[in-house]
Amino acid sequence: MNREKLNQYLWNDQTKLYCVLDGASVPKLPKKLYDAQAPNYCLFSGDLAPDMQYVAPYVVLMLPGNALTDLIFSEGLGKHWGIFLHCRHSLKEMRRHFRSLVTVYDENANSMNFRFYDPRVITKFLPTCNAEELQTFFGKVDTFFAETEDGEKLVKFQVENDKLKQSELD
Repeated sequence: MNREKLNQYLWNDQTKLYCVLDGASVPKLPKKLYDAQAPNYCLFSGDLAPDMQYVAPYVVLMLPGNALTDLIFSEGLGKHWGIFLHCRHSLKEMRRHFRSLVTVYDENANSMNFRFYDPRVITKFLPTCNAEELQTFFGKVDTFFAETEDGEKLVKFQVENDKLKQSELD
């Protein structure tokens, strides 16, 4: 997907653009966030060991012309670095929402990390959700975007009338 198309799909005047980035996929993500001064929050809570800081997911407010935004658009596509989303709410509210999703429990009450921010996961997960699960997952999010496996297209996810609507953007 070329940069012009990506800009056309992701930027608009009605919502903010966020990205949830996967530190396990983006080399030296905390340093990149710091260097770019990109507004962000880690989705893992508490004091993290340095090695955990580098594999943790981060929600980032995307800003036009920011060095991190440029890096993601120029080098990250096709490498499953994360997902994009449109929302009208603050970065702090998005952190709260996504922190509520990052830990899930199995039938024995064992906690596990839910890597929803990996495009390969969200594109498989969302089509399996019922109306209640979609409402919980989307929360205050208007639209999710995830790249296809080959990184050539984006898949757009929205909820309309309690049903998932998905479309490929090329």
